[in-house]
Amino acid sequence: MADVKQEDLGHPPIDQLQGLEYCVDSNPPWGEAVLLGFQHYILSLGTAVMIPSLLVPMMGGDDNDKVRVVQTLLFMGGINTLLQTLFGTRLPTVIGGSYAFIIPIMSIIRHPFLIQITDGHERFLQSMRAIQGALIVASGVQIIIGFSQLWALFSRFFSPLGMAPVVALVGFGLLDRGFPLLGQCVEIGLPMLLLFVIISQYLKRIQLRHVPVLERFSLLISVVIIWVYAHLLTAGGAYRNRPELTQVNCQTDRAHLISSAPWIKIPYPLQWGAPMFNAGHAFGMMAAVLVSTIESTGTYMAAARLASATPPPAHVLSRGIGWQGIGIMLDGLFGTGTGSTVSVENVGLLGTTKIGSRRVVQISAGFMIFFSILGKFGALFASIPFSIFAAVYCVLFALSGAVGLSFLQFTNMNSIRSLFIAGVSLFLGLSIPNYFHLYGSGPAHTRAGWFNDLINTVFSSPPTVALGVGVFLDKTLERGGAAEGDSGWRWWAKFRNFRDDYRSEEFYSLPFNLDRFFPPA
Repeated sequence: MADVKQEDLGHPPIDQLQGLEYCVDSNPPWGEAVLLGFQHYILSLGTAVMIPSLLVPMMGGDDNDKVRVVQTLLFMGGINTLLQTLFGTRLPTVIGGSYAFIIPIMSIIRHPFLIQITDGHERFLQSMRAIQGALIVASGVQIIIGFSQLWALFSRFFSPLGMAPVVALVGFGLLDRGFPLLGQCVEIGLPMLLLFVIISQYLKRIQLRHVPVLERFSLLISVVIIWVYAHLLTAGGAYRNRPELTQVNCQTDRAHLISSAPWIKIPYPLQWGAPMFNAGHAFGMMAAVLVSTIESTGTYMAAARLASATPPPAHVLSRGIGWQGIGIMLDGLFGTGTGSTVSVENVGLLGTTKIGSRRVVQISAGFMIFFSILGKFGALFASIPFSIFAAVYCVLFALSGAVGLSFLQFTNMNSIRSLFIAGVSLFLGLSIPNYFHLYGSGPAHTRAGWFNDLINTVFSSPPTVALGVGVFLDKTLERGGAAEGDSGWRWWAKFRNFRDDYRSEEFYSLPFNLDRFFPPA
């Protein structure tokens, strides 16, 4: 029997993910870049429509109010994406609406002062102004911890072992937005899931003029085919006598976005009126900002790997969080109805297309701004049934979560200590939020509303729970040289400071030679 070579026994850990066609600072041809950017825009519509569709009716708003909130959320998503890719982490990340803010926002909507307003539109305006005030105040938390480099100091406690569950649960923690939503219209969602997997994975080697078109544009091709199929079902009367919930989930433009959207409308600051400030609302919203910070940190880690970059240095992460805080402040000024965070689904799309180019994401930001102003055209694309997005999420959230598991290659998983930390962090990161979700808005029901919002928001976030458990266990269990080696500290150390790795300048330097004025740490 021939001797087995050592290199054939396994795959050595690698700093950057291999197999991508374009990384952060390399760009595909302009024609491909525009189509890829449009694909990211289409994907961003899911969250931009779902969140207002949930919140605006609860606030007393009608279809006209909802479509204006959708337009504003997309418009600010484009602005914040440009700010983040130009001056923040510089990673190819799309910024969109965040579900982390739902609990404190619903607490504001249910405030007795607002509930007693009988006129629906007036209640919507007052609710929106209260949400704006809370967002503006709470954004200061991210701005301070980001630009003061406090988050950079805290991130130095992170190790590959502690961060693996956090990054994993950034994707896996969103499992309730996958097949459960798909199943609400299975005749559309299941064909979309199967078609997307087949085109993106099994037919990806098919090329046109040496370009793997099916791999790069699998999302766009799948969405168009299933969207046409869904429209034919709607036009053919397949849902005419079906229950209301089935019609909402399956019919194209059941949300009346196209008919309600204006032809041209430019969102502007304070369009709903002057913000109202309430200390209790602001404290509750600060908890959501903290959760958004942690979730975004995990998503930045996943984006760096799927864009074939090195892990972002501590000060780059902190810089990105600071700019995210500015984005949430702008959300409050313009009135998006929720705060913003890094879009996990768009990060997953980097992996299926194998295109991690920053320029592609900046082009998608242009589409977000353009179609949010041209209301009718933007509403046309936003009329895609939710089940189509849910089918895509089943793949993209899973891929983003798997990136977190890939960090375990830098640790010693033959150590009981490592197995304990990784296992407990993952399990509690899923189990504790599931317990809190069983209670709807959470089990904390004290007389202090802001305290309820803080507890329920923090412990409803899988990445936040995983970070707290993982970092605590990693820093307290069997500390020492062997433990540091097991956790992957020695591998991670060279990426903590900007100057320690020559590749950092290539990926994370500011444009326009701004590093002269803001030198990296």
